[in-house]
Amino acid sequence: MREYRVVIIGAGIVGSSIARVLSMYENLRVQVVEKEPDVGWGATKANTSILHPGHEEDPDRHPVRARLCVQGNKIWRRWIKELEIPAKFPGELMLAFNDEDLKRVRKYIDLARRNGVPGVRLITDREELEQLEPNVSEGAIGALWAPTAGQINPIQATIALIENAVDNGVMLHVETKVIGIRVEKGLVRGVETTRGFIEADIVINAAGIYADEISKMAGIDELRIHPRRGEYFVFDPLAEPKVTRIIHPIPTPITKGVYVITTTEGNLMIGPSAVDLPEHAKEDKSTTLEGLNYVWKEAKRLVKKLPPRTMIIRAFAGLRPEPSTGDFVIKAYDDPWGFVNVAGIRSPGLTSAPAIAYHVRDLLQEKLGVELKGKRKWNPYRKDMVRLRRMKWKEMKTLVVKEPAYGWVICECMRVSAAEVLEAIERMRRIGIRTITLDGIKFRTLALMGRCQGSFCRIRIALLLQKRLGVPLWSITIRGGDTRYAMGDIKCLWRKGRT
Repeated sequence: MREYRVVIIGAGIVGSSIARVLSMYENLRVQVVEKEPDVGWGATKANTSILHPGHEEDPDRHPVRARLCVQGNKIWRRWIKELEIPAKFPGELMLAFNDEDLKRVRKYIDLARRNGVPGVRLITDREELEQLEPNVSEGAIGALWAPTAGQINPIQATIALIENAVDNGVMLHVETKVIGIRVEKGLVRGVETTRGFIEADIVINAAGIYADEISKMAGIDELRIHPRRGEYFVFDPLAEPKVTRIIHPIPTPITKGVYVITTTEGNLMIGPSAVDLPEHAKEDKSTTLEGLNYVWKEAKRLVKKLPPRTMIIRAFAGLRPEPSTGDFVIKAYDDPWGFVNVAGIRSPGLTSAPAIAYHVRDLLQEKLGVELKGKRKWNPYRKDMVRLRRMKWKEMKTLVVKEPAYGWVICECMRVSAAEVLEAIERMRRIGIRTITLDGIKFRTLALMGRCQGSFCRIRIALLLQKRLGVPLWSITIRGGDTRYAMGDIKCLWRKGRT
């Protein structure tokens, strides 16, 4: 049986899902190429984290999105258990504020029926609405209730997928930017990168916001992607009141609207806004006063009460890849043979990711004629890190006796121990991360994500990295590149103190 060399461009939630599915097959040698120092740092990182049920997708206008969203919601339930990913399924309420809204809500109930989404129904009884969500806005006269809606930690999901894929034979190349795709006689031959040429028989383009540019490198110029910026507020974990359900308004043609949610880590979060940016602004993740004010105003309309602004600990922005086609572009090509586009994966891309991965596998078989041979010893399981914050006091005492490093709480806000930081370092090394960054530690352990946003624990973590990695303190970076933690006078003072 022929062996195929496969290169996946992009280690976001979609590329990582594809890597995991393709790692199931013995005759595929899979490599993932990512330009960032770590995985999940693109659109995946700044995400509302919703696992959508699928009732908001019109199968006539966007048939691929509609089908894969519903499938993805179901698949995630298995993957979450296999990979021990933080997630929950609280259900969602799409609020109606007048009779016109109620008419529009009925449209989504019909879409739910057509898409096969279970349990979706209309609520017009105020008492029932408040039983489901006590903090729901006084102005809401009804809502669509979708019980299968869920939430996930998207970047921890990506990390889990990549860890499992690597354990099953996938190779990850970070800090490796694709600068060209070699095509000869109508066949894909490989990818040119900033770290050299990688031979490939099949190239899968899951490059997110840059997928249109990668597609052009293969000679396929059939779509454009522009960034759509979404801005968010995150509140202190202690901020009250929180919501128990996912709350949002009726979607518009541009966006699903501002959400009010409680994250898997227990933070109230509101957002996003939706502002279309020009194609050249694919790195513009700045927040704006206008965008954040809009988010605040819309969120206040959805709930009775928000915590005071003084309880906000973070404002951030993310970019979503909006395709000119409207629908997802998932296609295997005859010319050049071996090139597969997985492009324009905007919302509900997070939900759809597992289903997209299986769809890509099917395209390799049906469109490209690739015969696949399953691995006998493919491992579907991945263990999450030991996390102090989830333990009861007795469990913690037992753990500290066995491993004293768990007794050094390095991040008090999120109750993260030095042992967890050390485990994160080893996990990063195991999957091939070249540069151990503070952000890499943050996304794996949740340190630096509490109410002080690292004011107290960042230096402790940096010193721990210095000792463990055997590098100068000033060489530690926040997110790679030129984002060094200690610079200028701080660096000079440190040197002086060491001499």
